[in-house]
Amino acid sequence: MRLTSLAAGILTLAFAAYPALNTIVSDATAASEKSPQGAPRGPMSSPGAPQQGEAPPAPPQEPPTTQQPLEARTTVVNVFVTARDKHNAIVADLTQNDFKVYEDGVEQKVAYFTKEVDMPISLGILMDTSGSMYNILDAEKDAASDFVETVMRKKDEAMIMSFDLDVNLLADFSEDARVLERAIHRAEINAAGPMVTPGTVPQRGSMGTNLYDAVYLACHDELGSEAGRKAVVLLTDAEDNGSKMSEGDAIVAAQKADAVLHFILITDPSASEGYGPGVASKMALETGGRVINVRNSKGLEKAFKEISEELRSQYVLGYYPANTARDGSFRKIKVEVARPDVKILARKGYYAPYR
Repeated sequence: MRLTSLAAGILTLAFAAYPALNTIVSDATAASEKSPQGAPRGPMSSPGAPQQGEAPPAPPQEPPTTQQPLEARTTVVNVFVTARDKHNAIVADLTQNDFKVYEDGVEQKVAYFTKEVDMPISLGILMDTSGSMYNILDAEKDAASDFVETVMRKKDEAMIMSFDLDVNLLADFSEDARVLERAIHRAEINAAGPMVTPGTVPQRGSMGTNLYDAVYLACHDELGSEAGRKAVVLLTDAEDNGSKMSEGDAIVAAQKADAVLHFILITDPSASEGYGPGVASKMALETGGRVINVRNSKGLEKAFKEISEELRSQYVLGYYPANTARDGSFRKIKVEVARPDVKILARKGYYAPYR
């Protein structure tokens, strides 16, 4: 299924500012009390009672009613953190006191803390099917299938996309691992052959790999409306020479969707170093993901195992931001851990709600 129906989202570049935040909205409509008509007056000695021959006082004016609801909104920012030691093993015994969270340089009070292993995951698997993947595509399929079988639990869902000259949605979100595995094995090398349909958007001159377009579409059009934990796993050499969208556009789309980008960076030992590793490192760093370099099928299996561990061994730090402005601005997040021998992965920021 080609993603040509999503072209409008790319062409406008008008992102709705929507971080993956939990927003609680309570409405209270102001009510007015009206003076009862025809109610009996109190004793003549009551203050303000008219004396004989005096004109009765004008009836009290009713307070104006308001038709606008009064809204009280509380925004909770969730930060998912993965911790590993110097041997790259998962660290599972940290406490709330081991962490500090800063937003735009201001320390935030952590309102709740938990180690999350069972929260449902919305997962996107993006497979590079350009010509450079020809020799390893079959291994990609086998490793991705095993990953789906291993990581998927009840209420988890995943979708499968491939990208080369175009971006293809092979399977929309599904909880059925068999459906996802069949979609993975439908992926085909397409870069060396004729272009069956135009790209998701008009190309900017070259007819190369559409990595950035794929990330944008996966995050903006697919994961953006999902709740909970969201991650994208990309099997690619991270070379892009055909996208309409830029690297920055793809990163912003991931940040607004609150999606973490993990790269399984597939490199050909006989190829010269390109800009792919740098691109993968930047996109992963900005979203709280990681890059794992692989050169063969055994490396693919190990990489998927590491990502599976991380998705199932995360800490959740929740806080109410001190900056309550609903201005759609990007807020930088920094997480520190007290233990010097522990390395952490966490997203670098989020986009505030807009009005």
